[in-house]
Amino acid sequence: MKSMPRALILLFVLSAMTMLFVTKCGLNIDSQVDHSNLPHAQGIKSRELFSAVMEESEKKHQAVVDELNAKILQLENRLHELKSHSKNVTDKEKSHLYNTTSSFSDQLKNFTPDYFKTKLQAAEILHGIEMKSEYEVFPFTRFTANRIFLVDPGLGKRVVEKPIGLKKKEINEVIQFAINILNKDLLNSVQSKRYTSFDFIEGIYRTEPTSGSHYELYFTDIKGNSGNYSKVVVMRPFGPLVEVQSTIKDTSKQWINLILPLSKRLDSFKQFMIRFIKTCILKDKQVYLSVVYFGNEGLNEVKNMMKNTMRKYNFKNLKLITVNEKFSRGRGLQVGALNWKGEDVVMFMCDVDIVFTLEFLERCRVNSEKQKRVYYPIVFSLYNPKVVYSLQDLLLPPEKDQLVISKDTGFWRDFGYGMTCQYRSDFLAVKGFDEHITGWGGEDVFLYQKYVRSSYIVIRATDPGIFHLWHTKHCDPSLSSDQYRSCIRSKALNEASHAQLGLLAFKDEVDIHRSFKNKWSGETTTHNVSKQAKI
Repeated sequence: MKSMPRALILLFVLSAMTMLFVTKCGLNIDSQVDHSNLPHAQGIKSRELFSAVMEESEKKHQAVVDELNAKILQLENRLHELKSHSKNVTDKEKSHLYNTTSSFSDQLKNFTPDYFKTKLQAAEILHGIEMKSEYEVFPFTRFTANRIFLVDPGLGKRVVEKPIGLKKKEINEVIQFAINILNKDLLNSVQSKRYTSFDFIEGIYRTEPTSGSHYELYFTDIKGNSGNYSKVVVMRPFGPLVEVQSTIKDTSKQWINLILPLSKRLDSFKQFMIRFIKTCILKDKQVYLSVVYFGNEGLNEVKNMMKNTMRKYNFKNLKLITVNEKFSRGRGLQVGALNWKGEDVVMFMCDVDIVFTLEFLERCRVNSEKQKRVYYPIVFSLYNPKVVYSLQDLLLPPEKDQLVISKDTGFWRDFGYGMTCQYRSDFLAVKGFDEHITGWGGEDVFLYQKYVRSSYIVIRATDPGIFHLWHTKHCDPSLSSDQYRSCIRSKALNEASHAQLGLLAFKDEVDIHRSFKNKWSGETTTHNVSKQAKI
């Protein structure tokens, strides 16, 4: 028990000595100090050790800062180089603009007020321009807020129509623009009433290819003066030509799968095969023919024709697909598309009465683009050759000589959508034809409408390399009313031109005139002969 007080006294003394040492020398907690040598370092003050450690740490920190500053400077120099390069590229694009190959954004800088003023001065809008003939005049189209009286009947062959889509948007924008102009002139006027769309009466517009769209609008005079109208003339000028895209289209390895729905019509198919051999087998050599045949009548003859062609020309890219159903063009094209087993291919949906050239096949390839564009050529449809040439007292020429584009030989079939070129994958993406449609017509329009209502670009253009031959057309009375009317309309339009049909309708009067002329010519000849005899 006596040893416990001594231990406590010894512990107290050690604690006091420790406190005294800490007070005098400070507390050193630096891990870099070698504690095993503390007895030899008692002469070094802890504050000097701490200062030395801090100085070393600052040196390391400064080294990191210097390294980061160097990297920042390097990045700034690189950024400056990129800006200089970008400026040089922009300068080159600006200089290249006047050679019609500049970037789209730089070209927009040329849309200046002075440029549009030049366009306005050049247009026949405030002054007349001397023209060489009446064919140079661009006629105006008259319009109201809800009617357009068309000078160009367009696809619908309408002489008057209700504005829809972009036409409606354009007319509303022009009317509102004119109203804003009229109301702007009234800002400093005591007139409290303002112009509205209800004051618009009518207008006229036309588009000149080099200057732009020219509008003249008439409004009632809100001041109530009888016989007075407020007239506003506005123009939407065209800007300078700009480059949008420049690419290379490679068609050297692009195959076409020509799908031909067929039922009977053996003579027409024989002529089709002759044309196919000349154009596709002997020249193009990258067209695959898929014939979808309906029924059994004439099937063996078609099969033999295709076998003989394959054997004679050593051409294996022919296929006969049989369907034991009533003929349906849409069904046949759908079967032909689904039957293809190779990689994605451009499909040319064709008819047996179609004549096409090598140039058309190239347009078929060029204007079809996967997931983007489909080609719907406007075919030139030939009139009945017996009518065309008999009215001119000419003999019927061979088929190849009938392929002439003129107003007397045919017309652009702008209401037909049966001939089309498109990738098989795109056809399947829009789910193809409506197979519930049977008989004549309708299926092509529904497919065309699917593309029109989608994000695809529809290339609709006249094509001088594809012709529809005239043939007799029978309109089945069992067709629906719409189909039957379309068939009759097509039959009438295919027969002859308006003038030629008129000559046929008034044939009796024409014959009377012809006999009169012949009689008069004969009398004149007799009179001249008698006169010569007297002399």
